[in-house]
Amino acid sequence: MDDRLQNAPVGVLIVSPDGRMTDINEVGKSLIDSTDDVTGVPLAEIFPRSVEDSLLMAFESDSITDTSFQEYYPELERWLSVSVTSTDESATVYLQDVTERKRYEQSIDQLRTERKRTAIIEGVLSEILAELIEATSREEIAETICHSLGDTDIYKFAWVGEREIGSDNLVIHAVGGEADKTFAAIRDALDVDAAKTLEERAIKSGRLQSAQPLADNPQVPESVWTAGFADGVQSALAIPLVYGSNVHGVVGVYAAGTEAFSDRERTTFETLGEVAGFAVTATRNRNLLLSDTVAELTFKVGDNSVLSKLSQSLNSTLLLEGLVPHRDNALLCFISVTDADIQTVEDSATVLDEVVETRAIRESDSGGTVELTIQGSTPLLDISSLGGTVRQADFDSGSGQVVVELPPDGDVRRIADTVSREYDMEFVAKEERERSVTTAREFRDALNDALTERQQTVLQTAYLADYFESPRGSTAEEVAASLNITGSTLLYHLRAGQRKLLDAYLSENTEIFEDR
Repeated sequence: MDDRLQNAPVGVLIVSPDGRMTDINEVGKSLIDSTDDVTGVPLAEIFPRSVEDSLLMAFESDSITDTSFQEYYPELERWLSVSVTSTDESATVYLQDVTERKRYEQSIDQLRTERKRTAIIEGVLSEILAELIEATSREEIAETICHSLGDTDIYKFAWVGEREIGSDNLVIHAVGGEADKTFAAIRDALDVDAAKTLEERAIKSGRLQSAQPLADNPQVPESVWTAGFADGVQSALAIPLVYGSNVHGVVGVYAAGTEAFSDRERTTFETLGEVAGFAVTATRNRNLLLSDTVAELTFKVGDNSVLSKLSQSLNSTLLLEGLVPHRDNALLCFISVTDADIQTVEDSATVLDEVVETRAIRESDSGGTVELTIQGSTPLLDISSLGGTVRQADFDSGSGQVVVELPPDGDVRRIADTVSREYDMEFVAKEERERSVTTAREFRDALNDALTERQQTVLQTAYLADYFESPRGSTAEEVAASLNITGSTLLYHLRAGQRKLLDAYLSENTEIFEDR
């Protein structure tokens, strides 16, 4: 080999017509990881093998085939660009390491594929979210999710499951797509030992679970990943349907490929789980709001409840005036107390681990009203998450009673079983009652009768003067001046009128229109 080829920046191999090595430069040796003298050795014995073996195929016939190609060589863990040129006396093989370039090209292709896939996924999920807003039942939500995901080319199938009423078992509510063997294996696993499934772990933890590939994840039963091989299913995602502290159910999504779900995709599915969980709660609340009749469930509360413990320590009666779900799984409870002064109530509440903050609202000779911030899972918060409304709750010397309001077609058994199982509460009775429906005109007429003429005038003037806008179009002094009254008189009538409006909207008390 002349000096020009010996010092070339690429690998150079000289091969005889019968396929034996006659010479190789130093770059060539490094590219094929060869350190021995290769003179006279058959090319097939020293050159690494590739899947296609294009180089060896060029020397198989009587005449050497001139060719150029790029192939991956597993033994070398690199891509080589190979060119063969021949003469009657010999063939010259030129080698160049193109691994970095190929990896770059593969990264670009992967990003393009992922971007295209992400666009499709986000389009599908946008359609799902739009339909969830219009859904009127839990069954409709489950069908929407399953068919929107299972009927795409991206996923093999999807299914939605929930806790069975009265037990911890998972039951299937809807399924979409095609993967008969895998889905049958999942169904059997739920019957035999649901605790070993990916979906069970998601619904128990309230967090998304993934298995990529199925066979490498101990959370996936062997029967499921074995069936997955037959169906071409190798990845799975289990998405809990979460709202607040409550998990309504779980969605299982199955796909081909050992890494079918990217980090961005998993984040998107977490959002889907939260929106779907909210949709389930919203449909239940909507049904309750629009029902002419309601079902009332009465529960007896044991002494482990935080409010039971507080009433026990005070040896007095506590009445729940209202509750508001707050951030970070907290609950604001407004409690009226009899036969205990407010300072004693605050001192006793502060000792309880569940109570993180107290504030006095109103104080009287016989008691008063306090605001308690209760942290963590409580039956009052979970009842709201499950679609119920706490209509009444009272606690006396260590025990209590809670009355929950549900739409007549609501999950009465589910809520009764869930609350009784999770908390120290006993289901006592169920009763259905008629609820009067008030039209918008009747509502306004009732308010007109309740408001004094002066209150109506002040409210209307302030409203039209943009006093309630932000920023305000008029100050209190400007509105008062237009009515020829003092600012303090204006604020007095505004507060009285607003109080009656809020009573009409928020209070369960039928005597809401008394003069104040």
